[in-house]
Amino acid sequence: MRNVRIEYGDSGMDIEVPENAVVLRPGEAFTEPEPLEDPIEATRRALAEPLGSPPIRELVGPGAKVVISFPDRVKGGSHATSHRRVTIPLLLQELEAAGIDERDIKLVCAIGLHRKNRPDEFESYLGRDIAARFCGERLVNHDPEDPQSILKVGETERGDIVEVNQDVVEADLAIMLGHAMGNPYGGYSGGYKMPCTGLTTWRSIRCHHTPKTMYRDDFTPASTESHFRHQLVEIGEKIEGAMKNPFFAVDAVLDSESRQLGVFAGRASEVERASWPVAARRTEVVMEEEKADVLVLGMPRSFHYGPGMGSNPILMLQAIGSSIVRAAGALRPDPVVICASVCDGWFNDEWFPSYRETYDLFQRCNRVEEMQRYEDDMCARPEYLRGFREAYGYHPFHAFSMLYMGGIALDFARTIYIVGAKEPDFARGMGCIPVSTFDEAVKQASRQVGENPKMLVVPELSRPQVHVSAGG
Repeated sequence: MRNVRIEYGDSGMDIEVPENAVVLRPGEAFTEPEPLEDPIEATRRALAEPLGSPPIRELVGPGAKVVISFPDRVKGGSHATSHRRVTIPLLLQELEAAGIDERDIKLVCAIGLHRKNRPDEFESYLGRDIAARFCGERLVNHDPEDPQSILKVGETERGDIVEVNQDVVEADLAIMLGHAMGNPYGGYSGGYKMPCTGLTTWRSIRCHHTPKTMYRDDFTPASTESHFRHQLVEIGEKIEGAMKNPFFAVDAVLDSESRQLGVFAGRASEVERASWPVAARRTEVVMEEEKADVLVLGMPRSFHYGPGMGSNPILMLQAIGSSIVRAAGALRPDPVVICASVCDGWFNDEWFPSYRETYDLFQRCNRVEEMQRYEDDMCARPEYLRGFREAYGYHPFHAFSMLYMGGIALDFARTIYIVGAKEPDFARGMGCIPVSTFDEAVKQASRQVGENPKMLVVPELSRPQVHVSAGG
């Protein structure tokens, strides 16, 4: 046996796992590619030689209106050479060289249904200079609930609703920044996923963040060939059909420290084609060992969606579902999941105002899919929309979309044990079994999968994760 420290609440938990357990940690189970030595120069080169598109200086001229959209605080880092900090100033240089007046440039944070970013958050990851120069009406959060800023484009051929930020459609040039990282939703973030989830409305997003798409056989494990990904492409192309020019994408492939492994610019489809193989070298891990019977997860209280993600029971289950989607290729059928989570019922109502009621509604349901009957009412509730638009809270549909990912965990796993839950009823309310210790969970798991189970351990859910597969 060997000792492994995994994340748990506000600190950690020491557990003992078999010697043959695979611990998914950089430098242990896999090695990450080396980051770019000079991400600034790499970004400059990408802008000078875009893929499938003329350079920016040939796309626009004096008097043109330009929108630069960028991802929110959830991913991408805030260090001095992070993708947003590096790329936006270089884009401004290109636009200035094209004769664009800076007053004709607008920065839009593509929050989708995430909470709006505060001015200090913009400053933290865009840098003080950019935040100050564009402060006011030229540095804004996308607002999917503002009827004056949303354009109804129509529907795709398969009937997906397309409603998008009006400034993006009406701009002479819409530039979008993205992060190409492993993602349980459609394989990778970046590319067309960025505008389809960041610049649309909840009515558009629920066309793909829904059981009808997410519970298909091709959604798990994570794949760029899924029905979900095809929907994103069709929605993105539908948006482009209403625009004056196609999106000019600038995507960076990032490692677990949010450092650039590659930078690509140009047409979104070409950028996806170039960036995904680089992202795969960091993201796709193939285990030589046999597939695992048990997936072990270490969950902190706070990670990418914000404070309380690991204690909010809906987000707890979402993180478990996401982990299964990423690791499904390395798990035997009907695996057992053991997750260390404080699960103390702290929903963080300030950030996640609708989650508590969504949890209560779930207690009335036999299956996750039944929650769909509550979507329209919850997403029209003035108090939740006010919390989203004015008080920096998540949109009410976000809770539904997260619960649907959690439903994958309930369907895929034989049993989910929550170790160390401070309020065990919340674990039970999500269809999980609370246990006091890790050893107790292993004992219970062994009764289901056999003695000496093979374990796959994800010790730090706070870090960007990999996609895992195995042949055994």
